[in-house]
Amino acid sequence: MAFLQLSRPTLLKLATALENGRLSPPFLISAIINYVPATLSQIVVDELNHLTGEGVKCSYIAYTLRLLAAERSASQQIRDRIELVWTGPEVTGSQSRDTSVVVRELFSKAKKSVLISSFAIDKGEKARKLFQVLAERMDANPELYVQMFLNIQRPHHSEVAESVLLREFARTFRCDIWVGERLPEVYYDVRSLAVDVKQKSSLHAKCIVVDEESVLITSANFTEAAQERNIEAGVLLTDSATAQALRLQFDSLLSHKILRPLPGI
Repeated sequence: MAFLQLSRPTLLKLATALENGRLSPPFLISAIINYVPATLSQIVVDELNHLTGEGVKCSYIAYTLRLLAAERSASQQIRDRIELVWTGPEVTGSQSRDTSVVVRELFSKAKKSVLISSFAIDKGEKARKLFQVLAERMDANPELYVQMFLNIQRPHHSEVAESVLLREFARTFRCDIWVGERLPEVYYDVRSLAVDVKQKSSLHAKCIVVDEESVLITSANFTEAAQERNIEAGVLLTDSATAQALRLQFDSLLSHKILRPLPGI
């Protein structure tokens, strides 16, 4: 359809001209060229003459054009809420945003809640650097509620008691990962600590939800390598429905006790 090739401003100009009578059948290129690009004038003229020849009134055509323009506007708003997030070598003409920059920005703007899920997580100075902005934000804002869903891995062929592994991870988290006075709530997947390899699974999701408005879904773990050096891809969405739906997924796993709180945090 010829109209699908027109921009939103062109659609609106054409609709207005049809409504006020500045354009009327039979349509000629000499008149249409004042409203549409020259390269599209012939197919637009043909389309308009075809429609009016079938008995379609100019007011109906104008109404259709305005509907198309409104749809274009809505589609643009959706595109504006989606950004590509990338870790890796810079590419000329890239439209992406840097993963570590986006993560720090999300943390610094958090007011009510932050949900983090990660498969791998750094320790020591690297971890403290990654979480420093959020830790400071938590200490400055007692109302900020932070949940972290982390994978606690059972060492290969290890039969150490689950309670021991959890205690060791809690100590590591307090001493080698988190830098703030207030601690977030930390959860783990009970199945990741199963001794039977047939029952074992991993908490592999990597995402951030902030204030139930912003969502980062990414391949990047919370490691310096993933945030700064690897090739990682993700999308940042500003969409409350998606944010709430993702939080609900984790809440559902908590209610079914598939995800459980880490003792000692």
